[in-house]
Amino acid sequence: MKLHGTMKINPSSHLEIGGCDCVELAKKFGTPLYIMDEELIRKNCRRFIEAFSSNYPDIEIVYAGKAFLTTAMVKMIDQEGLSLDVVSGGELYTAFKAGYPMEKIYFHGNNKTPEEIEMALKLGVGHIVADNATELEMLDYIASSMNVMQNVILRVSPGITGNTHQYIQTGQLDSKFGFPLYQDSAYNAIKGLMCSENLIFQGLHCHIGSQISDVAAFSLAARSMVQFAARLKYELDAPVKILNLGGGFGIYYTEEDAQLDPANFADSITSSVRSSLEEYNLPLPRLVVEPGRYIAGNAGTTVYTVGSTKDIPSVRKFVFVDGGMADNPRPALYNAKYQAAVANRMNGNSHEKVTLAGKCCESGDILIKDIELPPVCQGDLIAIFSTGAYNYSMASNYNRLPKPAAVLVNKGKADLIVRRESYDDVIRNDIIPERLG
Repeated sequence: MKLHGTMKINPSSHLEIGGCDCVELAKKFGTPLYIMDEELIRKNCRRFIEAFSSNYPDIEIVYAGKAFLTTAMVKMIDQEGLSLDVVSGGELYTAFKAGYPMEKIYFHGNNKTPEEIEMALKLGVGHIVADNATELEMLDYIASSMNVMQNVILRVSPGITGNTHQYIQTGQLDSKFGFPLYQDSAYNAIKGLMCSENLIFQGLHCHIGSQISDVAAFSLAARSMVQFAARLKYELDAPVKILNLGGGFGIYYTEEDAQLDPANFADSITSSVRSSLEEYNLPLPRLVVEPGRYIAGNAGTTVYTVGSTKDIPSVRKFVFVDGGMADNPRPALYNAKYQAAVANRMNGNSHEKVTLAGKCCESGDILIKDIELPPVCQGDLIAIFSTGAYNYSMASNYNRLPKPAAVLVNKGKADLIVRRESYDDVIRNDIIPERLG
């Protein structure tokens, strides 16, 4: 078991995060409860800025909002000097309501609606990342009709696959994301883009996947993108001013994961970019990276309350908690693995193998299979670590379960940043037609 950030075991043998006792947090805010470590979030932001800035003169760190996005998170990202990546009107609206500077936003997404594009143009989004030909045509039409000049980045699929689960690979040829380099798809898109009177080509973006710890994959993608940039410069006179290499940097979930320090992959990536630029005699563009999971992942912990147990002799013992796949679908979706502890008895001896299961009406609602824990009973608290990324973001109301609350902890203070949903919240959009009486 690895403790992250400000985590420690206090004299009561309780898990403590940000100076706050998790047992007391559960009493005050209820469970399931997302707990976010503010100090670790800010530390991770600064580590990325320092690592890349010390290796390259023009760096922009862009937080990938899909990992974890609330108005409070937007405020922290802004305070730490990061730009923001959004992929929907909802994420863009969250940033807007939080007072985030729109010029620092990169608007991604493979199927932006006309309404989302109009919203982005009205709000003055800094860069729109075009993902396909249909979108590029629609963007050009809307920008022209609104008489707006819009900076555009083209997302490219470089044909490189990161060593990760197939559901979170994004850079391969057969991907729903981006213009492939294959058969000049990306080249022809930029050729057409250069003729637009309202769209300004600024650069390239790629993203090869998520939860990747293989530095070589990022370096290979960097070389491929620079090679393509050279072709654009010398054949189309289309200089790449911004080179966005995406994110997907892996974090520690279990002992199977190798978590790299940002300084390690920053050095490798920037070295690959520099050497490739020198090879093609190109000036240094602005280099952009988009850590999301790395910023928020280890900073999040979910605390549950144990309810029933079910012991099948010589087969398995189930420990049921008051959440599950509705607040963390990742294990069911792509077999994500986690570590956990009994938060109210951290010093207990772990010698009982159990399976932590959720309360959803699905056999696949298993949070952790075959984990060694101290013997647990009804009312114990289970803390599952590294749930800061893609848990709250992907939460649902499956089985009409209300979504959990989220708290931000720092120096002994806990602030609610997402209210727990009530049953009234769950049905607030339901309508009974008059004909049903």
